[in-house]
Amino acid sequence: MKAKNSKKTITDSTVDQDVLTYTVGEDTILDKALIKWDCMGTAAHVTMLSEIKGLKRPIVTKKESALVRKELARVVSLAEKGAFTIREDDQDVHMAVERALTERLGDLGKKIHTGRSRNDQVAVDVRLHIKSEILSLEKELCALSAALCSFGAKAGAVPLVGRTHLQPAMPSTVEMWATGHAEMVLDQLENFEAAYRLADLNPLGSAAGYGVPLPLDRSRTTELLGFSRTIHNCFGASMARGECEASFLSALAQLMCVLSRLAEDMIIFSMPEFAYFRLPREYCTGSSIMPQKYNPDVLELVRGKTAQVVGWQTAALTLLHAMPGGYNRDLQDAKLLYMKGLETVRTTLRILAKLVAGMTVDADACRAAFSPGVFATDVALRKVAAGVPWRDAYHDVRDHLEMLESEDADAAVKAKSHEGTCLGIDLGIYLKRISDATASAEKRLDALEGCCRKLLR
Repeated sequence: MKAKNSKKTITDSTVDQDVLTYTVGEDTILDKALIKWDCMGTAAHVTMLSEIKGLKRPIVTKKESALVRKELARVVSLAEKGAFTIREDDQDVHMAVERALTERLGDLGKKIHTGRSRNDQVAVDVRLHIKSEILSLEKELCALSAALCSFGAKAGAVPLVGRTHLQPAMPSTVEMWATGHAEMVLDQLENFEAAYRLADLNPLGSAAGYGVPLPLDRSRTTELLGFSRTIHNCFGASMARGECEASFLSALAQLMCVLSRLAEDMIIFSMPEFAYFRLPREYCTGSSIMPQKYNPDVLELVRGKTAQVVGWQTAALTLLHAMPGGYNRDLQDAKLLYMKGLETVRTTLRILAKLVAGMTVDADACRAAFSPGVFATDVALRKVAAGVPWRDAYHDVRDHLEMLESEDADAAVKAKSHEGTCLGIDLGIYLKRISDATASAEKRLDALEGCCRKLLR
């Protein structure tokens, strides 16, 4: 005999238990990261409601607004202690917070959703969360870049065979290698800043995408929440759901590709066949059968996790590409995707910074790797300096490669002093970029936290 399905009453309907579980998905877990931002958004909304003039009766009085904000601060405090629960029948953080306020404030708690939809509510939460996390990630990104610069500075002008197609190419240095990767990491700030600007727009007051017949002051909530501007069109605000998540994932995926290339270089250059670098033993693992093994598992997993983040970015774009205008429940999954990407990138940046800080250089192995062919271009350019046209010099060296001799690698790198080459690396450029970017991120984080503290007091 087939068992009857249990039913659950939620805010907006009574549904089958299986339907509730399926539609809630992982939101009861994921939304823990949004509790603070949901309370901040609600505090701004309630403050704005209490300031509306011209109504026969205020929706929320100034005194009631203060009571709500006080309770919201309590919710945040509970959440920070791990004592605030989002139940499955809440469905999400929004209804969990409303339930908590209603339990303590009665009918006043039922007023906080006036003029809002969970559509604009979650959009605010996600945008505030992404803004905060981008700024935190930028600091982590700068820390990795600083570790690479420090590694390069310690090695200085230790010669390193520069490679193209993985084949020996031209003289280089360890510092040039390290700061080159540091610059690539720093350049990813541009992608995160683009994602930040997109997230820094206020959708609150758009409700379900079509506004409400109340004189909401959307500019006021923009000011209270510290957004740069309001998304003007309510329908456009609804359509933007998923867009900033996808943009954030794009920046995350691009950064992971950069980190994967760094990891691959470190794997290759630490192989016994090269032995330029020694990875810290505590960041390597052994084998269950081969006693001699020290495997670069961390670096290999950076490559693997890059594939994951790129996959989540692709999933987010695929989610959006054929979605009709207006809200659709599919958008819920964009939150899962960006949160997974965020956590993966955060842990990757942190572990790579520690690994780089513990890595050492074998200068003798670096010098021993120089074969006569590495100096071929230098030989050709010396012929040019003597008056031979470049193409003739090139072919002369190419036709007599067997006559090339080993040269002093240290002297070869000292001969390169123009901007950006072996002796032309200006470490100060990187350190200033790191300092400026870190200070900018900290300043904006402080401003965002200041908005939160002001609202939740």
